[in-house]
Amino acid sequence: MKVLVDLCVVPLGVGVSLSPYIAACQKVLAESGLKTALHSYGTNIEGEWDEVFAAVKRCHEVVHEMGAPRVTTTIKLGTRTDRNQTMEDKIRSVKEKM
Repeated sequence: MKVLVDLCVVPLGVGVSLSPYIAACQKVLAESGLKTALHSYGTNIEGEWDEVFAAVKRCHEVVHEMGAPRVTTTIKLGTRTDRNQTMEDKIRSVKEKM
């Protein structure tokens, strides 16, 4: 099943600068081959359900390996069965109505 995900991974107990952890997560996502779009408070991911959630799990593993004792993650997701929809499709649909 295809899924569109908005992912926000936050390591806890590592201080105030989180960019090294986010960069490590972005590397995991890039290596997964999934389509992604980084934004200021997270990352949009597009792909097959099992592949997306395997990458999310790997992000947690990598961030813990970097020394974060805790990781909290917020995920918003959507699936459709009536048609295939990409991240760009959703954005284009809104922009056409503006």
